[in-house]
Amino acid sequence: MTKTYNIGVEATMEVIGGKWKSIILCHLRHDTMRTGELRRAIPQITQKMLTQQLRELESDGIVCRHVYNQVPPKVEYSLSERGESLNLILNKLCKWGEQQIDDRRANGEEITLLHRDDVKLQSTK
Repeated sequence: MTKTYNIGVEATMEVIGGKWKSIILCHLRHDTMRTGELRRAIPQITQKMLTQQLRELESDGIVCRHVYNQVPPKVEYSLSERGESLNLILNKLCKWGEQQIDDRRANGEEITLLHRDDVKLQSTK
């Protein structure tokens, strides 16, 4: 069966689209994380949804899942080489969002941003 896209971004959004995938990927840009760490970093996501999204990202070759043979089980997630190729796009999305927040604050909106990307980058070096 031949897959047809009208524009290239459709293929991108098929892999990283939706509410949670890009957020998960942004967290994995800097660190390998366990499921519980991702849940704490994204408190609005349910465990079921996080598991589903991680499985889809793994199936698409974007995320690597490493299971340690120990009790209790330990599972870590990181970006695959293919996933790391998204870093430039993800960085730009984060910066764009931060600029939008700054602009909206300048217009009087009260917005809390818990982690600025540049601060997180500095703290992980």
